[in-house]
Parts: sequence; C-alpha cells; structure tokens
Amino acid sequence: MRLFKKPTFIFFLAAISFAALGFISDYSMEDNTALEDKNYLSENSLEKQDAPVVGLGIGNKAPEISMKDPEGNIINLSDLKGKIVLIDFWASWCGPCRMENPNVVKTYATYKDKKFKGGKGFEIFSVSLDQSKSRWLKAIEKDKLTWENHVSDLKGWGNTAAQTYRITGIPATYLIDGDGIIIQKNLRGRTLENTLSKLAK
Repeated sequence: MRLFKKPTFIFFLAAISFAALGFISDYSMEDNTALEDKNYLSENSLEKQDAPVVGLGIGNKAPEISMKDPEGNIINLSDLKGKIVLIDFWASWCGPCRMENPNVVKTYATYKDKKFKGGKGFEIFSVSLDQSKSRWLKAIEKDKLTWENHVSDLKGWGNTAAQTYRITGIPATYLIDGDGIIIQKNLRGRTLENTLSKLAK
C-alpha cells in the first residue's frame, strides 16, 4: 500500500494514463479520418455514376467534334460550352440543306442573343460534308451563314464527325444544351424555332 504514496510511482501511473489516453485519441482520429475518406470516395463514386454518358441519344452528352475551319484553325464543339448549340450537318451540293438554310439563318438571327434554360445564347456549329473548299465557301457566302463556327475536313461522306454521329442523310441536326447534353435531334423550320421558343426564358 505504501507504494501508492510514493510520488515517483504516482508520476509513473500518471504517465501511463496520459499515454493511454493519447493512444485512444489518436486511434479515434485515425478512425474518423478513415470514415471521412470512405464518405469522400463514396460521394465521388456517386458523382461519377451520375455523369452523363457520351452517346447519340437524347439525354446523352454529345461526342466532341474537333475540326478545321476555312482558315485552317481547329474549332472544338466544347468551345461553345454554356450556349445552346445546333450541330448542323450539311453540304453545298445538298439541295434540301440549301432550302433549309434560310430558316436556319432566320432562327439564328432571332435567338443568338437570347437567354435559355440550360444555356446563354444560341450558336450554330456547321459541319460540311463538302469535298471542294471553294464550293463550300461560296455556299456559306451565298446563303449568308454569318455564324463563325464552320468546319469541314473535306472528306465528303467520310467526314470524321459525320462518321462519329452516324450521319446517313443530310441535313441532320443535333440540339445540345450548355452542358453539351443532347436535347433534340433533326429539328428543322418551325420545329426548331418552336423548340428554342420553349427553352427561352
């Protein structure tokens, strides 16, 4: 019993107690950190699961298009993120495309500066299936396609983007929102204008 009265023994017991408490505290902190890491990984996994799938269906994220403009500069579809975009597959030699162009021009003039649900402003990303650069450029000028985003690899039906989007007939269009999600496909004339009208704020 006298041993409990000696200060050195008391200090020894106190040191052991503090060490034990420190171990328990460290263990608890490590356990909490591990739990936080698990929660973080779980949340990231959910975010990855919720990410839109790249595809060609409505609700899919539109595949990227990277192609040269008439000046030889690479333009990416993703450069237009934040805007409502009409991806328009066409060609100078396509009669139905040329007949549709006045409607596209009118729609662009009406909605290019509008605010939309899911995007600010309206742009057109024109992909030409031409093989002749001169005919392509003449058609752009003649039909007054004043938007900046004109691209082509001059491979005709072998156009890389057309292959990716499985284009078998033109004109063919995809309407995407500010996040690149496909809203509608093959919109023309009043159908295109009505769709944009509904999306406008």
